[in-house]
Amino acid sequence: SKKPDIRGMSTFDFDETLIIDGKNFIVATNPNTGEKTKISSGDWPIQGPVLTEQGYTFNFDDFVKVRGGVEGPLFQKLLNRIKKFGPENNFILTARPQEAAIAIHGWLKSKGVNIPLKNITGLGDSTGAAKADWMMKRFAEGYNDMYFVDDALPNVEAVKDIMQQL
Repeated sequence: SKKPDIRGMSTFDFDETLIIDGKNFIVATNPNTGEKTKISSGDWPIQGPVLTEQGYTFNFDDFVKVRGGVEGPLFQKLLNRIKKFGPENNFILTARPQEAAIAIHGWLKSKGVNIPLKNITGLGDSTGAAKADWMMKRFAEGYNDMYFVDDALPNVEAVKDIMQQL
């Protein structure tokens, strides 16, 4: 039998992965008191799951923009993967809303990265299940050599679980 053709892709989270020290924030609202708290994107992976379990609601409106930020820990890896697979096979998958794609695209271009705008997906959902579902759809499109990186361990675990099943 013939081995299937390899079709590679790379998927990167944006905040705290490709960009760090950004000035964007999430507003968390306490369900009991209505008190609002600002959470930085850097604190989100740790505080977000805890506050979610406590019933907090979240507003990500500030994440439509990209404010501040410098190249993050995996920015060079993105550049390397673009060289390997081409810009059309590299994706940004973020919990930010889809409206943020234009700002993310602009920030990447300012750093010399020009991937297609359509390759930037804002899920508007910070759960690992949402990212795993998105990855499963890419597999259904024929990708079979898939690289995924995210700063939130629950997201990595959810994607790892779905990849092992596939």
